[in-house]
Amino acid sequence: MDIEDKVKEWEEKVYKSWISKRAERKKNFTTFSGIQVKPVYTPLDVKGDYMEKLGLPGEYPFTRGIYPNMYRGRIWTIRQYAGYGSAEETNIRFRKLLSAGQTGLSMAFDLPTQLGLDPDNELAYTEVGVVGVSMFHWKEMDIVMSEIPLDKVSTSMTINATAMELLSMLISTAESRGLDRSILDGTVQNDILKEYIARKNFIYPPQPSMRYAIDIIEYSAKHLPKWHPISISGYHIREAGADAVLEIAFTLADGIEYVRKTLERGIPVDEFAPHLSFFFAAYTNIFEEVAKFRAARRMWAKIMKEWFNAKKPESLMLRFHTQTGGAELTAQQPEINIIRTTLQALAAVLGGTQSLHVNSYDEALALPTEKAAKIAIRVQQIIAYESGVADVADPLGGSYYIEWLTDEIEERAWKVIDQIEKMGGMIKAIENGFPQAQIAESAYRIQKRIEEGDLAKVGVNMFYEPDWIGTTEVFRVNPEIRERVILRLNKYRKERDNIKVRDSLDKLRKAAEKDNENLFPFMIDAIKSGATVGETSGILREVWGEYKEPSIF
Repeated sequence: MDIEDKVKEWEEKVYKSWISKRAERKKNFTTFSGIQVKPVYTPLDVKGDYMEKLGLPGEYPFTRGIYPNMYRGRIWTIRQYAGYGSAEETNIRFRKLLSAGQTGLSMAFDLPTQLGLDPDNELAYTEVGVVGVSMFHWKEMDIVMSEIPLDKVSTSMTINATAMELLSMLISTAESRGLDRSILDGTVQNDILKEYIARKNFIYPPQPSMRYAIDIIEYSAKHLPKWHPISISGYHIREAGADAVLEIAFTLADGIEYVRKTLERGIPVDEFAPHLSFFFAAYTNIFEEVAKFRAARRMWAKIMKEWFNAKKPESLMLRFHTQTGGAELTAQQPEINIIRTTLQALAAVLGGTQSLHVNSYDEALALPTEKAAKIAIRVQQIIAYESGVADVADPLGGSYYIEWLTDEIEERAWKVIDQIEKMGGMIKAIENGFPQAQIAESAYRIQKRIEEGDLAKVGVNMFYEPDWIGTTEVFRVNPEIRERVILRLNKYRKERDNIKVRDSLDKLRKAAEKDNENLFPFMIDAIKSGATVGETSGILREVWGEYKEPSIF
């Protein structure tokens, strides 16, 4: 009897007989993204040639990982996202995290910094230092990086609309210490497309914003050999309500758009593609997340090889950072979020991430306390050194279920990308409101499943404790920090050479008015001269205008 006949016999005589007497928990079993799954998977569910679909770690199509030995050589970068208040407080938190075993910095900025406003702007006042560090002048970056060796620690900066300003501040800090900018290692997010799609922290219209982003990629390819000039981000797309399929489809579609725009500059693909990086979420359904990461890696390798004719193996590799799902955390019984984030981190590692942030258990309530942040680091360290999952490359590879689910997610994601391509690419799709509408529909569908109890959420729609009283310590930013920050801003303005600042801003303005001038050298000069993020963004606002999102619903 061959396997197909055996499976059919088992279904009819064993499985159906069993469940006729013992009802299953649910009528339909589905993943978080609504993909229906069978009770068991066999070789019949795995299609295609092994070498074509999977290959081996470190080789095309990189389904099984981008490095031959994965974590047997070195584990992923433990990179906790942190930053709040003023530069001094953030520096203290960074040094404590590094002493606890964090291996890379990940810097959070407050909303005024993200939106190009100085802390004394009337629109900024109540948000100074609240959700990240206030960073308005390069000397603030120098304070944040006090006693931190810039030539030994990689730095990731979650910044988009003002990415060039913030990277210029890091360059200025390094050079003030006698270090060449070429030694800088890290990432600047710089993914403006996902802001229009999901996060909404944009300043300028799409076309000049894309020019701004590509200027950073072009400059970095020539002058910052160790720097990743963009982190193409699916995380925010997922957090806005997208399912796993939409997350990778929209993220890869964004990546395609950035590659095309960079190629239009005349830069050969193999000169910049090895420095592109990605950023994904990890949710609690372990197998769907692992399959998602594997599918994304295989798809990107195919896109770079077949669509853009990339030759270097490094150009085909999808390198990605992962953050556990913030939207998955619950304010109810927050301590159980430690279990959620552990499962999510495990999924990221099993999926082959290069860098990982584990959310602290209290983040549904406020910024993490020092204790919660340290526990999040310990979660990663236990997975790395005690679980055994880091000892083998792609340990779930070959699982009939994982391979079927990887294929299923990939097939569904290609269909979405095909729709976007028919619209003329991601910018056109955004202007038509396509990804925004798809995410809104997905978010509604997921929330409806939670409210109806179809999608389990422990402590919310099952095992709810009505008498639960929160006793978790909640972190609060000291409001006095705002005044300290503004006083220092005024001091910088008084002590700088204002004629030099004015001249550098004039040069920045003239460069912005030209279509074929890379802004980055002019931005570095302006920041080094003492210009603030509000002043440089103000110049670009005057030239490019501000974007007002059209109503699409």
